Order: sequence, then structure tokens, then C-alpha cells
Amino acid sequence: MDALANRVFTINEPQTIAMSKKARELMAKGIDVVNLSLGEPDFTTPQHIKDAAIAAIENNFTYYTPVAGIPELREAISQKFIRDNNLNYPADQIVVSTGAKHAIMNAIMALVNPGDEVIIPTPYWVSYSEMVKLVEGIPVFIAAPLSQHYKITAAQLEAAITPKSKAFLFSSPCNPTGSVYSKEELAALVKVFEKYPQIIVISDEIYEYINFVGKHISIGSFPSMQDRVITINGLSKGYAMTGWRLGYMGAPKAIAQACEKIQSQFTSATSGISQKAAVAALTGTMAPSMEMVKAFQRRKELVEKGLASIPGILNNEPEGAFYFFPDISFYLGKKFGEQVMETATDLCLYLLNEGHVSMVTGEAFGNPNCLRISYAASDEKLLQAMERIKSALSKLA
Repeated sequence: MDALANRVFTINEPQTIAMSKKARELMAKGIDVVNLSLGEPDFTTPQHIKDAAIAAIENNFTYYTPVAGIPELREAISQKFIRDNNLNYPADQIVVSTGAKHAIMNAIMALVNPGDEVIIPTPYWVSYSEMVKLVEGIPVFIAAPLSQHYKITAAQLEAAITPKSKAFLFSSPCNPTGSVYSKEELAALVKVFEKYPQIIVISDEIYEYINFVGKHISIGSFPSMQDRVITINGLSKGYAMTGWRLGYMGAPKAIAQACEKIQSQFTSATSGISQKAAVAALTGTMAPSMEMVKAFQRRKELVEKGLASIPGILNNEPEGAFYFFPDISFYLGKKFGEQVMETATDLCLYLLNEGHVSMVTGEAFGNPNCLRISYAASDEKLLQAMERIKSALSKLA
């Protein structure tokens, strides 16, 4: 349609959403599909958080709130950063948004001019590159192979920096790989950033609590980085609050003010009910979250065992989040009848239609030889999925 703006055609629909849509279409036809395509905890929101939301409704907390968030929540986030991350973001450097994705988009809009480069390690979360394209920035990718546990090196980072480099955008724990940067690995990257003070780091830490290897380390906690890191977080993953749509950032004051200004023209504040629930989440018990992490640890081991039993699959060892990102290049070029598995997308669709397991092609995340498997599902569903995947792959010749 001629009336549409050019930017519509420069971006793609997230494959995570597209695959989930295809799975629902099959399910609507009565087909039993195990959906491992979405990154959504299958747990319910903890009761004390729901109680806070109910109390907010009953107390008529139903009006507009300040764009950057209610003072009570911004202070709670500030204290959380100190408590958990050794980060000093006063309340006036906090901006509450409608999900962490919204917070990342605010940051990119506030920083990136047309032609500016944003360095993104691959594999990466599907929306990073499309967000950069929306503001006419240029995504610059650094490939982190399985042999490096899907993490980039300091030498790779330095080689990617140019005079046009404006920002560095990454996640740890990582979606889609589950990789976690250690303190030593982050320190090596920090030494590079110290040489290039013009580069702002956007650190997506939404999977912070789902960490199987020790305490989460924020890159902004390094003294030389405190004034040049935007730390993104939210409640969706660690508190099973995906539908509440609440994320937040801590940022240098000028950037936080710019993001608040941008948000004021897009959405204004997020839901006041969600904000009251967020206060309860951030200041209350973490016991339900820790129980979720235990369940994810058990599920990780279950899926790891299942994948190890399938010939030809090269697997990563996830250290956090709730994903596997196995290399399936062994199966590329194989056939099912006349159907050739030329790409990971072909294989992904085959496993959906023949095996009735929904996953996401690695092409969406910057690695065309992989698939992303979410293990945010019950043990029973995961066991079914592993058997179905194994059976479907055995039919390829």
C-alpha cells in the first residue's frame, strides 16, 4: 500500500510472535502442539503481588500517574539497584515503562541518530536490530559462536568499534542462549569501553534472577562505567508478571530525562495498578521467585538430557534465563520426502508441522544454524517435546 511509511518495510515481525501464532493456528484445528516458542514463565504471579494490585483497585488508585512512575515505585527500584546490583541510580534517574522492551526503545530513541552504529553481539534478542532500524540507526553485529559459549571477546568488541559507534546493546543472562557474562568477562569488555567514552552501554538484565551460576553482575557496577550505562530490567521473568507490562531503566540523569520526555509523547505512564503491584514485588519476599528458579534448573537438566540423546545436535550449556540454543546444522540439507531442510526456518516449520513442537528459528536471533527452545513449560510438556523432536528428526534422510 503506497500510503504506508518506508519504516514499516524496514522491520520484520518478531519470529517469536510469528511462530506462536502458527502454533495457535494448529491448536485451533485440534492438533496437540507443545509450544516452546515464547519466553513466558508458566507460573502464576505470586499472591502478595496480586493482593497489592487488588488493594490498589479497591482504594481507587485508578488515575493517571507521573510519566516516569509513582515516587514510591521509583524509590523502590532505586533501592533494588543498590541492594542487588551495586548500582547507584537515585529515583530521579529511574523511568518506569510499559515493559522492558518499551524501556529499551526509549533508550534507543534518546541516543541514536540516523547513521549511528549500535553494536550488538549475536545471537541477540529478536527486537534489538529492528529497534535500531526504526530510528534509522545501523546495527553492527559481532558473531559469538558456540565455541565461545555465545559470548564475545574483548578483541571482537574492539574490532567492531568505529567513529560512528554510539551504543552497545546486549543481554546477560542472554535471550536466546542462556549465556551469562562473568565478572572477569565483563571486566575485559570494560577495559575496551574505557578507551571509547562516547559509547553508551544498554544492558538488558531482565533475566537477572534466573541465574544458575552465581550472583548476577551488572556491567554498570564497574566504577568506570557508572555514568555511561543504561540498565534495563522489569518484572516479567523474575516475578512471572508478563501480562502486567512493567519494565524500568536506571540511566544517567540526562538520558533518563530524555526518555521521560519521549515517553510522555507516546504512552505517558504505565498502569497505576501494575505500579502498585511492582512495589510489592520489589520490596516483598523473593521466595516464590526462588522456587521458580529451582523449577527452571530442573527443567534445564531435563531438556539437556533430552537433547543429548538426539544424534547430531550440538548443545550449549545455559547458565541463566530459560532457553537452549542448539546448533542443528547437522540436519540442514536433509529431506523429508521431497521437502529439503535448507534453512533453520525450514527445520523449525517441519518440527512444528510434523513433530507438533513450536520453537523459533535461530535466523531470527542472528545465527542461521540454530533453534531456540524455551523450557518455560511443565516437565510433562518438555518430556513430550523432546520425544517428538527426536522422532521427527529421525525421519529425515
